Amino acid sequence: MSAVEPLRVANRFRGELYRWRLLSLDGGPVAGSNGMSLNVDGGLDAPAEGDCLFVVAGFDPLASFSPRLAHWLGRAERDGLQLGGIDTGSFVLAEAELLSRQRLTLHWEALEAFHERYPTLNATQELFEIDDRRITSAGGTASLDLMLTLIARSHGEALALQVSEQFVLGRIRTRQDHQRMQIASRFNVHNKKLGQVIGEMQRHSETPLSSKELAARVSVTPRQLERLFRLHLKETPSNFYLGLRLEKGRQLLRQTDMSVLEVALACGFESSSYFSRAYRARFANCPSQDRHEHPDQEPAQRTTP
Repeated sequence: MSAVEPLRVANRFRGELYRWRLLSLDGGPVAGSNGMSLNVDGGLDAPAEGDCLFVVAGFDPLASFSPRLAHWLGRAERDGLQLGGIDTGSFVLAEAELLSRQRLTLHWEALEAFHERYPTLNATQELFEIDDRRITSAGGTASLDLMLTLIARSHGEALALQVSEQFVLGRIRTRQDHQRMQIASRFNVHNKKLGQVIGEMQRHSETPLSSKELAARVSVTPRQLERLFRLHLKETPSNFYLGLRLEKGRQLLRQTDMSVLEVALACGFESSSYFSRAYRARFANCPSQDRHEHPDQEPAQRTTP
């Protein structure tokens, strides 16, 4: 809806600038993860029509993937449609081998899983990407910002601002706006050196750096690094680093079909047993249990039409 509503409002001001259709695999209604049922206009039994085709996905984006869907998307591209992905729709395009050198984005929660499955693709953390006949957004309100940008490109900034005001938006975010809060806001950290170290930890989760290496990268001593973490986070650098890697592991378990060993290695653990012990100590669940119980325990935050 965040993608469609800006187009509806643009039509309200300028006449029929846009038209859209909703499609499902079989032409039947689609149940979202929030329990709502969405009626559609058709299925894959007819050629795709229009200028753009967006794949919309949420949790478990490849659950309904099939060669038939891949063929249909490939045919749409050959027919000249610009392809796009919303939320985790980039997974479907990637699995259909319809992404190559383009910059693309998707919801931050699935980003690590995407990197693991498609390591050669250029996935970013931007709100949206418009690159070489591919359009992708991170989902949620990012799709609204994407559509406002496309409206501005096609019909002028004035109309985009007019549409934006209807949604009571303070401003139209650019693609470079971050999906998640910056390190300072997310961890309530306002020390520059500490923020830089946390950034280094996030970038080096598969091959963790030692405290000495982390300290050297931000030009402090290991002792100063310890003091910074204890003063601002009431935590040691090693324990904080461990927590970041375990959080990444949790995302991979919930977003991919990687084995526990594969997840452990991707998060910088030498063995699945060490990973499992650390995981259980932090989350009070073993990795396999968390994976199996997640679908029923997770609140419905993103729909999957």
